[in-house]
Amino acid sequence: MSTIFSRIVAGELPADIVYQDDLVTCFRDINPVAPTHILVIPNREIATVNDFQDGDEHLAGHMVLVAQRIAREEGIADSGYRLIINCNRDGGQEVMHVHLHLVGGRRMGPMVLRE
Repeated sequence: MSTIFSRIVAGELPADIVYQDDLVTCFRDINPVAPTHILVIPNREIATVNDFQDGDEHLAGHMVLVAQRIAREEGIADSGYRLIINCNRDGGQEVMHVHLHLVGGRRMGPMVLRE
């Protein structure tokens, strides 16, 4: 079964796409946690970080370099931003399709809340 993100890549669902190429699609999060909140996803459905395989190094690196490019275009590269990839339930992953959150445009709080 396709994820909601796969349906966005396929053009079946609307999204505010800010960048797309043969490997990744990037779009604004519909529930942003910061002024800039963009998801960078592989076009190929990969459930979690645990499912990356040998040979996916180029894709994983490309995701980070595209996020860097978008941060510059969004005007947040110099002030700073955060890149987040959640993995599985305890890691906070909600959609089972790897995605990198690019968040910025304000000062970020603590990386993880202490209990």
